[in-house]
Amino acid sequence: MECDLLLPLNMRIIPHALRGLCSPIYPIPTYRMILLHKSYSFSRPLFLSLRFRSSPSAALNVIQPNIEVGSKLFSANLPESSKSGVNLDRLGNRGIGNTGGKERLKWYSQMLRDCALNEGKAIHGHVIKNGVDPDMHLWVSLINFYAKCQSLEFARQVFDEMPGRDVVSWTALIAGFVAEGYGSDGVYLFNEMRKEGIRPNEFTLATGLKAGSMSLDLEFGKQVHAEVIKVGKFSDVYVGSALVDLYAKCSEMKYACKVFFSMPEQNDVSWNTLLNGYARMGNGEEVWELFCKMTESQMKLSKFTLSTVLKGFANSDALGAGQVIHSMAIKIGFEQDEFVSSTLVDMYSKWGLADDALKVFTRIKNPDIVAWTSMISCLDQQGRKQEAANLFLLMRDIGLRPNQHTLSSLVSTAADLNPQYSESIHCAVFKYGFQFDTSVNNALITMYMKIGYVENSCRVFDSMSNRDLVSWNALFSGFHDNETCDQGLRIFNQMLLEGFKPNMQTFISILRSCSSLSNVSFGKQIHARIIKGKLDDVFVGTALIDMYVKCRCLEDAEVVFTRLKERDVFTWTVIISGYVQTDQEEKAIQYFGKMQKEGVKPNEFTLASCLRGCSGIANLENGRQLHSFAIKSGQCDDIFVASAIVDMYGKCGCIDNAETSFKGLDFRDTVAWNTMLCGYSQHGKGEKALEAFQIMLVEAAVPDGVTFLGILSACSHMGLVEEAKRYFNSMSDVYGIIPNTEHYVCIIDTLGRAGKFDEVESLIDNMEIEPNALIWETVLGACKIHGNIEFGERAAEKLFELEPEIDSNYILLSNIFAANGRWGDVSRIRALMSSRGVKKEPGCSWVEVGAQIHVFLSQDGSHPKILEIYEKLEELEQKRASVAYIPNEVEAHHNVDGKEKSQNLFHHSERLALAFALISDKPNKTIRIFKNHRICEDGHDFMKHISSIINRQIVVRDIKRFHHFQQGTCSCQDYW
Repeated sequence: MECDLLLPLNMRIIPHALRGLCSPIYPIPTYRMILLHKSYSFSRPLFLSLRFRSSPSAALNVIQPNIEVGSKLFSANLPESSKSGVNLDRLGNRGIGNTGGKERLKWYSQMLRDCALNEGKAIHGHVIKNGVDPDMHLWVSLINFYAKCQSLEFARQVFDEMPGRDVVSWTALIAGFVAEGYGSDGVYLFNEMRKEGIRPNEFTLATGLKAGSMSLDLEFGKQVHAEVIKVGKFSDVYVGSALVDLYAKCSEMKYACKVFFSMPEQNDVSWNTLLNGYARMGNGEEVWELFCKMTESQMKLSKFTLSTVLKGFANSDALGAGQVIHSMAIKIGFEQDEFVSSTLVDMYSKWGLADDALKVFTRIKNPDIVAWTSMISCLDQQGRKQEAANLFLLMRDIGLRPNQHTLSSLVSTAADLNPQYSESIHCAVFKYGFQFDTSVNNALITMYMKIGYVENSCRVFDSMSNRDLVSWNALFSGFHDNETCDQGLRIFNQMLLEGFKPNMQTFISILRSCSSLSNVSFGKQIHARIIKGKLDDVFVGTALIDMYVKCRCLEDAEVVFTRLKERDVFTWTVIISGYVQTDQEEKAIQYFGKMQKEGVKPNEFTLASCLRGCSGIANLENGRQLHSFAIKSGQCDDIFVASAIVDMYGKCGCIDNAETSFKGLDFRDTVAWNTMLCGYSQHGKGEKALEAFQIMLVEAAVPDGVTFLGILSACSHMGLVEEAKRYFNSMSDVYGIIPNTEHYVCIIDTLGRAGKFDEVESLIDNMEIEPNALIWETVLGACKIHGNIEFGERAAEKLFELEPEIDSNYILLSNIFAANGRWGDVSRIRALMSSRGVKKEPGCSWVEVGAQIHVFLSQDGSHPKILEIYEKLEELEQKRASVAYIPNEVEAHHNVDGKEKSQNLFHHSERLALAFALISDKPNKTIRIFKNHRICEDGHDFMKHISSIINRQIVVRDIKRFHHFQQGTCSCQDYW
């Protein structure tokens, strides 16, 4: 309710009961005073400085003298001399006027103790109307009465009407404000009292300290503490307990303990106060130690003591101590007490022991709303959403009305059930009248954002009259995806305009929006605000690193990372995954080593990221170490780690190890199946890929777009044209998957390898998507295989338009011309490359030996063991000649004589890598070589012959697939 009490008098009608407050005799500033649900927002200069010095007749306007008070009320405690009177006056006082003065004043004071507001006003009015001169006791009784009835403005007016104010009247007024929760006003009144020279007694000091603890005014509390010592009231147990409470509420437990143990006498109140201080801080160890001292002092344990101790354990990890207190409660006979039982439910709930909480809860005869709410909240937090919903229904069936905390928990539960239930809980919020509660509305906003009902969430937010920072943060939570993240930036700006100061959660949310938008400029502005606000929190720092990583600003991410004072596993995981995502796998593995040196234990996401890094650079040795680490840490069962292990072995050329790891999985989801299926395809095991797909369907795993990429790739490598067409058509017809560019690339590759160029052209012409560079690269590659110069030139022209800077497009067309002896066209293409500033990326190969990666370029002479490498190549050449191997000189693609062509082929990078592996690795060990280009025909033939000569398996991974060379054959069956 909003009341314009202090506007000019000619602007509104004055309520009769409040005319004394607005008397025109004393001019009052035209301020606006808001009363919301009995919440008096008086500014000190306005309210507490008012002095109503009006006459008794003016003060009478405050009261409603015409209110009838029942005769039963007034005859209950009448003096004997008045009970004989039977004539009722207008107030029905049965002749009170016949009693003596002191007896009458005493009677008024007694009647004010237990009457309601209107009845008390009538008594007050009768006092004024009959010209009764109140004594000090009656004045204090009036102040106490109005304070008890929550009419603090009337209590203050009575106080100002008093001819003389003593410490008792000041204490009564201060206590009234403190009782209503206005601690800061209590502090102000205490200071005003001291200015008037009134010396506080023990009750005033205790009340003032209570005001200080409510307002967390530590400096005021210390001043009162000094006053306590000065006036010699420290020995009073209530004053001492109030001091302990003040320091405990202000988190100054050192001072609280010092005061407590300096007290000449401690009672259960002071013990409980100190215990509660430690309990609020979640210091279970201190709570237990203090509780043991309390029991040693032979202090009688109350249900409040046990509840306080249990509350302290609930906020810590002192499970064993909490169970001891539970046993003690059973022994003493407090287990059935609702207060203790509710605290036990809360303790087990916060520990996540829902079953134990339920056992305690079911033993409570009449659980109150606090116990119900704790139990519902526990089930919700433990993921037992349906049980939480059922418990709420049971609570409603017994007629118990939920409070705002109950509904907030139910709203959280509803977000994980179904939209219909979510909306029904929203209806319940209206039914029980909590539609204006801020905490409930905040939960509703979060709920609707979680289920994707953004419009409903915004409606709830717009309907709120009292938004807080939590409301804004809840709204932010729904604007992180790529479609709506731009709105998050606008909301953030609006929040700042409305004067809200962002906190840690706000910054994390807005940084997520910046990450989704890749808006590093706005992210840097947020970074500046974070630095200005000195929010160097690990969570904010992690969000900053993630933002810079997503925006591909790894240097900035590394600066933030190195400056963080604290780095948890999530921080390390973000920076490691960032390096993996930006193709800096070596750095990712380095950071993993640093993480272990700092004693941070990696989680499943860290391991999965590092394993993907090993996959990217085919670092088998580190991958095996990570696999070993996962086994020792028990993380192999995690589906993310397990899939990453399968992928690592597959991409490092160990398809047998990948298969073994895959078969050992207890649960295989679509991602795991896709990893294995694509691994089979890349390693030339097309039959196994198709077989895996059938088993996948039998196990009810749902195929997705990636699944069909593996299937179509397998068909392409095996030359299964009709099967590829059938699988391609089934994507949309059977599984409802719309083919994307990569699927079209696979089917075009299948048709192109088979030389079906008419079908390729027809498919491209009828595609639902615009053919991009990847499509034309595939066509150009097929044209090279079959020497289709005409179609190849058309495909190359398209590529020169779409990707004029990519060297491989020019090289592929040049190779087509070279294969057909058209050296003039080869020169023309090279001149075109030169004019456009396009340089050929040098071909390189690398091999892992002794846990180190060794990289070789074609014609490379920089390696420390290059002489030994060349000697090994000479040895291989002699063995090659003995089996009549003839180099495929067509693949040299240079217009030089035959001898020079053979020499060029002889020093290709993959051969240098092979020779180094042979002179460095153990005999009979599989050699694994990796290339940045597609392997040429001569290199392919060379590896086949050498594998037979040296009787060892050679695995070569080029940019397209794996080739397993063994005994003179290749796993691709010469079809790649």
